Amino acid sequence: MEVIGISVFTRQIQQLFTDDEYRLLQSVLIQRPDFGKVIPQSGGLRKKRWSLGKKRKLGGVRIIYFWAISNNQLLLLFIYANNKTDDLSLDQLKQLESIIKKDYP
Repeated sequence: MEVIGISVFTRQIQQLFTDDEYRLLQSVLIQRPDFGKVIPQSGGLRKKRWSLGKKRKLGGVRIIYFWAISNNQLLLLFIYANNKTDDLSLDQLKQLESIIKKDYP
């Protein structure tokens, strides 16, 4: 399975994860692409909570991704700290959905 991070996700992940943490996340999502819950009214976007461990100030994050089943791809779209935002707004979800619809109608 191919894992693709869009540019905004790549910038965010570099600020939040170590290389080892990012590799672990990718490995888990490749093994279980259905791991995250489908977000209602989002065109199939999924949300997964991920803990960063007790030693970090930041307790955890939420990862927004899309599983393109027919293309065997995972598109990593957005990541944010649990302590910064509870959920994305409907407008934010629609923006992410529009990215998906361009390449995966």
